[in-house]
Amino acid sequence: MKDNSVRVKICGNKRVEDALQAVRLGADAIGLLVGREAASRDFVPAELAKTIVGKLPPFVASVLATHITDVKEVLGLAKFIGVNTIQLHGDSIVEEIIEIRKNLPNIKIIKSVHVVDNKSTGAVGKYIGVVDAILLDTINLKTKQIGGTGKTHDWNISRKIVEEYDIPIVLAGGLSPDNVAEAVKFVKPYGVDVNTGTKGKDGFKDYRKLELFIERAKDL
Repeated sequence: MKDNSVRVKICGNKRVEDALQAVRLGADAIGLLVGREAASRDFVPAELAKTIVGKLPPFVASVLATHITDVKEVLGLAKFIGVNTIQLHGDSIVEEIIEIRKNLPNIKIIKSVHVVDNKSTGAVGKYIGVVDAILLDTINLKTKQIGGTGKTHDWNISRKIVEEYDIPIVLAGGLSPDNVAEAVKFVKPYGVDVNTGTKGKDGFKDYRKLELFIERAKDL
């Protein structure tokens, strides 16, 4: 087998067994969605997120994905759950991210940027030197849903961002086993992030979709 070194994050995990299966299949990172209230069916309580993180083996990244912007709340969640990475989906400003870094100097921080048009390229710039990676995601402008939309965005813009900035870029938004190989080949991201594209009809992870997604993303 060959590995093109693209990192794969499986997000929206709601059961220990799903997270562990993703790891067995080759996932590099496990994402847990935690918010103030169940605004998404994929949100999990902090207690469950902590349990899942505690079961992960060494060398697998654990990611708190949250829309919360209150610094104290984010810090409290990250410490309680025990993650080594925070993925910020809300409108956190640079000063707030710096404050998180100050309090948790050993944690990695990923900031999501919504790819809408060419202005998104400039939006990435203000986070350079502040975060460890940028996640390019889709926003549903009609419903204002950010993340978990199951919709792709303009990969031409994402590719331009990858080429312009010297920072790890993670591609998200509408990825699935059917299009991830094409996305990786065209955009050339550091990593890919998926939730909806690996879900089954029951709302939990479909193990066949997980397997195909990881295989095709990594070109195994």
